[in-house]
Amino acid sequence: MLQSKQFNKKTRQGRVQKQVREVYLRDDIYCGAKSCKACDSSSACLASSIILVVDTNVVLNQIDLLENPAIDDIVVLTVVLDEVKNKNLSVYNRIRALCSNSFRKFFVFANEFHKDTYVKAVGGESPNDRNDRAIRVATRWYQSHLGGETRVLLLTNDRENKRKAIEDGISAETIESYVKSMGQPDLLDLLVQPASEDVTMDDVEDLRPSKRKTLYTEHKPMSEITSGLLRGIYHQGKLRVNRYNPFEAYVGSESIGDEIIIYGRGNMNRAFDGDIVAVELLPQDQWHEEKSLSIADEEDEEEDDVHLVPNSADDAPRTTDLGNGSAGDTNSVSSRPTGRVVGVIKRNWHSYCGSLEPMTKPAGSGSVAHALFVSKDRRIPKIRIQTRQLENLLDKRIIVAVDSWDRQSRYPSGHYVRIIGEIGDRDTESEVVLIENDINSRPFSAQVLACLPPLPWLVSSEDLANPIRQDLRHLRVCSVDPPGCKDIDDALHCMALPNGNFEVGVHIADVTNFVHPGTPLDDEASQRGTSVYLVERRIDMLPKPLTEDICSLRADVERLAFSVIWEMTPHAEIISTRYTKSVIKSCAALSYIEAQARMDDSRLVDPLTTDLRNMNTLAKIMRQRRIERGALTLASAEVKFQIDTETHDPLDIGMYQIREANQMVEEFMLAANVSVAEQILKHFPPCSLLRRHPTPTREMLEPLLRTAAAVGLNLDVSSSKALADSLDQAVGDDPYFNKLIRILATRCMTQAVYFCSGDLSPPEFHHYGLASPLYTHFTSPIRRYADVIVHRLLAASLGICKLPPVFQDRSQLTNVADNLNYRHRNAQMASRASVELHTLIYFRKRPTDTEARIVKIRSNGFIVFVPKYGIEGPVYLSTRGEKGGGEWFADEQQQKIRKMDNSLSYSVLQTVCILMEVVEPQPNRPKLQLSLI
Repeated sequence: MLQSKQFNKKTRQGRVQKQVREVYLRDDIYCGAKSCKACDSSSACLASSIILVVDTNVVLNQIDLLENPAIDDIVVLTVVLDEVKNKNLSVYNRIRALCSNSFRKFFVFANEFHKDTYVKAVGGESPNDRNDRAIRVATRWYQSHLGGETRVLLLTNDRENKRKAIEDGISAETIESYVKSMGQPDLLDLLVQPASEDVTMDDVEDLRPSKRKTLYTEHKPMSEITSGLLRGIYHQGKLRVNRYNPFEAYVGSESIGDEIIIYGRGNMNRAFDGDIVAVELLPQDQWHEEKSLSIADEEDEEEDDVHLVPNSADDAPRTTDLGNGSAGDTNSVSSRPTGRVVGVIKRNWHSYCGSLEPMTKPAGSGSVAHALFVSKDRRIPKIRIQTRQLENLLDKRIIVAVDSWDRQSRYPSGHYVRIIGEIGDRDTESEVVLIENDINSRPFSAQVLACLPPLPWLVSSEDLANPIRQDLRHLRVCSVDPPGCKDIDDALHCMALPNGNFEVGVHIADVTNFVHPGTPLDDEASQRGTSVYLVERRIDMLPKPLTEDICSLRADVERLAFSVIWEMTPHAEIISTRYTKSVIKSCAALSYIEAQARMDDSRLVDPLTTDLRNMNTLAKIMRQRRIERGALTLASAEVKFQIDTETHDPLDIGMYQIREANQMVEEFMLAANVSVAEQILKHFPPCSLLRRHPTPTREMLEPLLRTAAAVGLNLDVSSSKALADSLDQAVGDDPYFNKLIRILATRCMTQAVYFCSGDLSPPEFHHYGLASPLYTHFTSPIRRYADVIVHRLLAASLGICKLPPVFQDRSQLTNVADNLNYRHRNAQMASRASVELHTLIYFRKRPTDTEARIVKIRSNGFIVFVPKYGIEGPVYLSTRGEKGGGEWFADEQQQKIRKMDNSLSYSVLQTVCILMEVVEPQPNRPKLQLSLI
């Protein structure tokens, strides 16, 4: 039976269009109940005597409860799924995951396609009312369809929907009422707490507005915000709370072309980090007065407008506490606009990891207790929760979600979600790192694993006979990777040609031969975006059979590859480039140390060692040419841990050593990425996935310039070439001086990002750090989804396959690029947090004296960098509470701090001796403290 379905759709230009679709209605859609006599129950999953039908608001607001294993036998209607998808994509993905989980009893019923449950919109009826009516009709159908053997219950917190359901003879309850009837009081902790304005006085006696002081100004209504944005009164942007001072935030505003600084929780007006907000500029005479910046202390947690530490670089380096340099860290802060939040346009609330504020354990159990939750992330305010299991939670890391923030409450309200584990346990704290950075570490689903070829996998005769694939097994190919690397996705070969030139090949694992567009495996890889490398483990983007076996270019096994092959002169000039799918057989899987040892040992003259030396010679020329073009040679404080294989605790810690072998591999990977970028852009100008590195502004480089000037250096930052030359000339008597300057330069850079070529103009494609007009990622498809996309583009440019549908939809491709940037950044932050965690574990029982370098001066101390361990943190000179730094005077322009009597002074880049030890100034928040010896 055919029915016409009408609905309104808003276009990207903001116009509303009426859409009409034909709906084919069926009578053979199963109900999913095992007890049903009328339907085929072979694939039914609903087995209880009570079946629950949930409405849209229950799914949107109570998803944490629905994810608890105690809640099962749920019918999710397609009308509910569609509405949830339109309102909250994150919750939609979570409910879809529940519906596809074979261990849970969630059944999707296509009520919009069943002839007995489809409902037409009635004139004057809102879409919301029509959807509520459709939910009631489907629930009533279930009741009559299943008869009296199975109870069907509609769960809704909408009073009107519940009233109409009961009038229609439908069993309906609120979610809270149903949970109470289950006899599991702990489940009540998972319920979302309503905002106080929505709570009746019967529910909570002590929330009468008349008895409570208003702490925050009321948010403006959206109509007023929209009007204010159009008239330039308000400015829209994402709020970013300073990672090292929770009472200071920034809103990047395109409308004024600058960052607006928000000081104090009052001016933040209940906005969270990541919220899209509307900001009103304060009068210019209220803009932040110029004052010496100081280092915020852990104990300042509850003080508003304490130490001000402007730090707009969200991609801040790893520190033990606060105060690293950034784009916003300039001396002339008085000229920067200051504002206040007048409304929240889009919330960024999610689940947070932390612990409850210590308190005496309650004598009884089961009664409702109020507690304050303290997030591990200092940017998040404390959250007030109610719990019936306080005694069990006090020594645990837990997850809490935010429900509301009333303007009469100092803290937001939320609810308990689940326990992670014991506070201080390494596995628990590692899990916190993953959750805080939204890293999916769940095992791959059966649907994903079903996409893999069976093991053992071997190159087949069909692969060898395939005309698109060249047999390169005769080449002397080898890989060079970190020690113990199992997911080997790149290998090299270098062969001398009769004409005196060299054939050099970069061979990359042919991942797209196994990961096909639109499959569960591809969808999962697309969502994960990248593999995540923690100190003690790796969270894979693809299942291990692919990453460590089928795709990994291991030694002495035949593997499928995608190859970029150049003919190069002895001066590393590229004569020709060709691209081909291939079959290779690596003759050696070397570590960087092994490759370096071979090249350095003059007694070795075997063919493989000769190949390595030839590649290294070419790479040095290529590297020098890149530097002459303006590519930056930056440095980072990369740390390497030696981990106990049994306990997984760190045994040793030190800076990661870069060898010539590392640089050799890097050079050829960069060259392959550039060659592939040129090839795909030539064939697909509107839909290529590229990578750009925006040029840093003068303001962003200001901290570097000020530090350099303080030690007598004049850095030219007019171009990447000028900066590169200046950094090369920045040498002193101290052998570590130049590396330190390069590390400081790295801190001033913006993040490189993926983008769709159709979204920007060619001049914006430029990669500043590499001084390259074009760049992409092709060389690591095992661990980066961006490279998988680029492999598909390259294959299509060679006529090997057609472009998948995603490349026809630029907005969808832009969304993919945005997700890749989000996942890439989160992976970086998780890696840093893992290093911080293991640094704390290492030094917990090892107080250590060591040398450090001062990298930034503050009014109450300075920030130091510890070269031996790659650690950065604050050293306090004046005690907490001393006004103006006590007996110390700081000259931040000259980057010096001295005692008032001139008996002692410190300057930037000076070497000092410090004691490193783990302390816990606040319960459950250990930190590495650095003190002057």
